[in-house]
Amino acid sequence: MNERLQQLTGYMEQNSLDAVIVTLPRHVYYLTGFASDPHERFLGLVLVNGQDPFLLVPALDEEAAVQASSVKRVYTHQDTDSAYEILQGLLPAGLNAVGIESEHWTLSRYEQLRGFVQAGRFTAVDEQLRNMRVIKTPEEVVLMRRAAEVVEEVLRRGLEKVKIGTAEIDIVAELEYQMKKLGAQGPSFSTMVLTGAASALPHGVPCSRTISRGDLLLFDLGVYLNGYASDITRTFIVGEASEEQRRIYETVLAGNRAGIEAVRPGATFASVDAAARSTIEEAGYGVYFNHRLGHGLGLDVHEYPSVHGRNEEVLRAGMTFTIEPGVYVQGTGGVRIEDEVLVTASGVDVLTSFPKDLTIISG
Repeated sequence: MNERLQQLTGYMEQNSLDAVIVTLPRHVYYLTGFASDPHERFLGLVLVNGQDPFLLVPALDEEAAVQASSVKRVYTHQDTDSAYEILQGLLPAGLNAVGIESEHWTLSRYEQLRGFVQAGRFTAVDEQLRNMRVIKTPEEVVLMRRAAEVVEEVLRRGLEKVKIGTAEIDIVAELEYQMKKLGAQGPSFSTMVLTGAASALPHGVPCSRTISRGDLLLFDLGVYLNGYASDITRTFIVGEASEEQRRIYETVLAGNRAGIEAVRPGATFASVDAAARSTIEEAGYGVYFNHRLGHGLGLDVHEYPSVHGRNEEVLRAGMTFTIEPGVYVQGTGGVRIEDEVLVTASGVDVLTSFPKDLTIISG
């Protein structure tokens, strides 16, 4: 049994749980090394006190599970089976308390589970799994660095395709092609390339809009590599920059740097957010910074914790998250600069290194 499974087993014993059923694919991967997208099919890692853990997987994933998983007891279900009935037969009778990921179970699936798995109570283990994942091991940090390196090379190659008259979606296509070419599993979220006024939409959707001289051009992209996500945002100006564009850019850059400088063990997420936000507010653009400063990053591109002004949780060495202030002026455009950071014993290590001084693209 690997260290993560041992840690979860220890949690079970401390909290008088007879069993834990882990169904979120990311958690199954985190605990066993087996990566799968079962779609609507049931996938479960099951830990029972006094027994070796086992996997219950769709039959079509049996071989992949046997090859990849550190858990060697692998059971299967066919598409014509009731996976919950099979699960019932694999569990001992008389279970008192069973842990599940409450945030992953839909009401209908939970009712199916309760219909077959008789237990005195079901209890949430989400917080325990979240707490395990939030502190990254040195091995995880190596994987995250590599994912960051790949997405930065993707961005470098994508910038070579930027020309006045090029459509946003054509650059997105090039970026995602380069992701695959460089060995990534794919994008970690929908790749964003937004030009002109559209760059003021924090979650804008790339389309056939074309790049014009004087546009702000925002890139927000990430990859999944070896199960871990990267996430970076850089903003450029095409052709020539107006004075307002320069002011906005330098304001956001100062906010980004202030946020990074505030990262250290013992600080709070609220204080990190405040360091960046106050810098932008003092420059007169606070009203245009309309989202939190950042989010956790790891197996998921957005995960716990959330970096915002009301999160008084204390930073600990090994946490990884983003610092991504932005200023979005409707009708003019937006600037966002995003980096990935690792909290270290002495301060902060920035995992992303793509240049972020104001860059004018000739187009």
